[in-house]
Amino acid sequence: MASQPPYAALPNDFKSLFTASCHCGRVQYEIAVEKPLDAKYCHCKDCQTLHGAPFQWAAIVNKSDVQFLPGVQDHLEFYKSDTQTPSKTRPDPPSKLTCRSCHSPIMDEGRRMCMLFPSLIKFPSRAALAPWQPTCHIFYKARVCDIPDGKPKWPGHKDDGEPMAEATLDE
Repeated sequence: MASQPPYAALPNDFKSLFTASCHCGRVQYEIAVEKPLDAKYCHCKDCQTLHGAPFQWAAIVNKSDVQFLPGVQDHLEFYKSDTQTPSKTRPDPPSKLTCRSCHSPIMDEGRRMCMLFPSLIKFPSRAALAPWQPTCHIFYKARVCDIPDGKPKWPGHKDDGEPMAEATLDE
């Protein structure tokens, strides 16, 4: 597990721009990009259930741009949502990571990408946060509340079909 990002020891050329942590602070990581590849609100039923919220705000970054701080591995718990299997050891991606102590969701780990939760990142200013704002809503068809924000709303994944109109649940 410790030989590849985001678990490997920090390389000398890793330039940390932001730090992030779970609620209790036992799981901490650094981020080396000013902005994600994309950011979105996800309204799928899995995200609603796993986050206990109407939607999840996630930002996609390359795994090589994220590094856990030393000692974090003992505080991580993994979950494969496709098989509903929890694990104390890292399974093959994709999997969801949480803190074993406070149970904060940390990230979704894919094979080459991570979906981070920007609400865990310690942004030094509102200007630093701006590039992390969501560009769209995905799985909006499964929404439990309307978000009339003018952002594109996809019924499934982004660019999969046509975006939905700004509609209300009553329509």
